[in-house]
Amino acid sequence: MGPACMLLLSLIRSDSNNNYRAQPIAASFTNPAANHNARWLGLQTRNKHGGALSPQALKVACRFDRFNLHLDSMLGFSIKEVSVALRQGRISPTELCRKCLNRIKKTQHLNAYITVSEELALKQANEAERRLRKGVPKGPLDGIPFAVKDNFCTENVRTTCASNMLKDYTPPYNATVVQKLLDQGAVLMGKTNLDEFAMGSGSVDSAFGPVRNPWSYEAPYRERSVADPESDWVIAGGSSGGSAVAVASLASFFSLGSDTGGSTRNPGALCGVVALKPTYGLVSRHGLIPLVNSMDVPGIITRCVSDAATVLGVLQGHDVKDSTTVIDDPSPLTDLPDDFDIRNIRVGIPKEYHGPGLSQETLAQWTRVADMFERAGVQVEQVSLPHTQHSIVCYHVLCHAEVASNMARFDGLEYGHRSEVNSSTEAMYATTRHEGFNDVVRGRILSGNYFLLKQNYERYFVKAQQVRRLIAEDFRRVFGSGVDVLLTPTTPSDAVRYADFVKEDNRTRSAQEDIFTQPANMAGLPAVSVPTALSSRGLPIGLQLIGPAFQDRKLLTVAQWIEQKVGFVPVRYHGDAGEAELRVDVGDREQTSVV
Repeated sequence: MGPACMLLLSLIRSDSNNNYRAQPIAASFTNPAANHNARWLGLQTRNKHGGALSPQALKVACRFDRFNLHLDSMLGFSIKEVSVALRQGRISPTELCRKCLNRIKKTQHLNAYITVSEELALKQANEAERRLRKGVPKGPLDGIPFAVKDNFCTENVRTTCASNMLKDYTPPYNATVVQKLLDQGAVLMGKTNLDEFAMGSGSVDSAFGPVRNPWSYEAPYRERSVADPESDWVIAGGSSGGSAVAVASLASFFSLGSDTGGSTRNPGALCGVVALKPTYGLVSRHGLIPLVNSMDVPGIITRCVSDAATVLGVLQGHDVKDSTTVIDDPSPLTDLPDDFDIRNIRVGIPKEYHGPGLSQETLAQWTRVADMFERAGVQVEQVSLPHTQHSIVCYHVLCHAEVASNMARFDGLEYGHRSEVNSSTEAMYATTRHEGFNDVVRGRILSGNYFLLKQNYERYFVKAQQVRRLIAEDFRRVFGSGVDVLLTPTTPSDAVRYADFVKEDNRTRSAQEDIFTQPANMAGLPAVSVPTALSSRGLPIGLQLIGPAFQDRKLLTVAQWIEQKVGFVPVRYHGDAGEAELRVDVGDREQTSVV
C-alpha cells in the first residue's frame, strides 16, 4: 500500500450512511512524499460523529494510490467514487467538467456527440462547485457529468433526433428525466448520436454520420486485425450508440438512452458497459420524443451496476405529466446490498433463446455464467417462453403502426424542417417529409399506415396486440412459478464490422440484433445487460437479466453479483502519463478469459 493510500486511511472516516463532512487538515507532515500528498489531498472527510472508515472511502483511497494521484484517471472512476472525491475536495466539479470536455474532443472520431453544451456544462459545474464548497450538495450526482441521447428534450439545447427534420429544433422545456438530473446538480455535457428517430440497431442511420465503437481502437481488437482502423471499425450498436460510446470512452460518467426494443442494452453489450431498461411506468417518458409509446422507456447506461442503481434512484417515480407512470411512488432505491445471499435466487434459462444466429462465443459465456450460478448454490432451471418465436414479427407490426402515428406530427407546419416548395399545402407537406426523413423512417411510416388500413387493422394490428398479450403471459407464468430472474444473451454476437453491417437493410439488421431484447419491452419488464468477457476478436460480449415488473432493485442486485464475479475490465484510460487500467480488482472474482 503506497503513501497516498496510507494517508487516506488515516484521514477518511464516515458513518454507516456514508455522511461526509469536509474539514481542513491541521496536521503537519515531515515525510516529503506524505507532505506532497497532504497538500494534494487538501481536505479530510469525517462525519460529525467521527464514524468508522467506510468501504467506499477505502476503495477511493486505494484507487488514488493505484493511479499515483493522476487526476485524469478520475474519468474512469464510478459515480460513487468521484462523488466522494468531489465532496472531499480532491477535484473540483469545474476541473472534472473540463477533463470530460477535453476527453470529448480527443474522441471526436467516434462521433458519439451531436451537440456539446460546453458553455452550459461549465456554468452548471461552477454552480455545483459553490454548493460543495458550502457543504450543501444537492445529492449523489452533484457535479457529475452526464450525457443525454438526442431524442430527449433539453431546454435551450438543440434536440435533433439525428434527423434533418429537427436539425434546428430547440425545445422550450426539459424532459422530466433530464430535469430530475439537473435538480440533483448533474452536469449536462451534451446530446449523443443515434439512429434517426431511434429507428435502428447500429447507430449508423444518423443524419450526422455513424457512431464508432471505441473498442475498434483498443489493443485487444487491433492486435487481431491487420486492416486500417479507419476502414475496419465495428459498430456501437443502437439506437443509443452515442450514449453507450460516451460512457465507454470516458467522455461521460453516465448517460441516458431510450429503450424501445433493446436500444440501450444492445449498444451496452457491444460497447462493454452496463445498460438498464427499467420497468415500463417506473420512469417518466415526458419529453422523450416518442417512437413507440407503449414500449418506450428511458434507459440508463453506466460503467458499473451500482451506478445504474444510483441514477435509477433519482429518476424513478410518478410524474403528473406522464399518465403511464406508477401512481404509488416506489420504495427508495438505496445502495445495493453487500450481504446479498445469491443462494436465495432462482435463475431461469429460456430454451427458446438458444436459437439460430447465436454465436458459439456468446453461447459459451451464457453457459459459463449459468455454471457460475450453480457453483454458488443457485437453483438454475430451464424454462419455456413458447411465444418468443413470434415476438420479433409482432414487435415490428406494432412498432411501425405507432411510428406512422407519431411521425404524423412532423408536417412542416408547426415546428421542424419546412420545405421551400410552396405550390400547395399538399406539395409542401409531402416535400417536407421527403427531405426531412431518411429512407428508414419513410419506410416504417409507409408499412405502419398499411397495417392500420381499415381492411388490414384486424388482420395485423389487432392480431399483433393479441400475440403481445401471450408473450407477456409467458413471462408472468414463469415468474409466477418462483423464478426470480431470467439469464439470456443480449445480442447474438459481438460487434459487427461497419462494412459488413451496412450490407443488409435496416429491417433485417434490427430483426437480428433485437431478437433477445425486444420481448422485455413487449411485456414491460425490467432488463439489464452486463458485460462479461472479450471475444476472440477482442470485443465485448454481454449477457442480459430480465426480472418481474417493478423488481428492478433485485434485478440490479443479481447483476452486481455477476459483475463482481466476472471482473470485466472496461476500455482503458490513455492519459498523458501513459495507460492506466480503469478497474481495480476487488474481492473474489473469476478471471475473465478470451474464449
